[in-house]
Amino acid sequence: MENKIKEYREKSGFSQGQLAELCHVSRQTINAIENNKYDPSLQLAFDIAKTLAVPMEQLFIP
Repeated sequence: MENKIKEYREKSGFSQGQLAELCHVSRQTINAIENNKYDPSLQLAFDIAKTLAVPMEQLFIP
């Protein structure tokens, strides 16, 4: 599933490491999600959306 996490993360001023820490995952997990190599769990998707203050529908492209 494609996503716009990197775009919104950068707009929010977070590094991958900072976003990872706030979502309780590794930086490698955020990197893999951003590069469409890993689909996050539903809970992690909600956590990322909440942390970035973006509706989940805007982050993920079906």
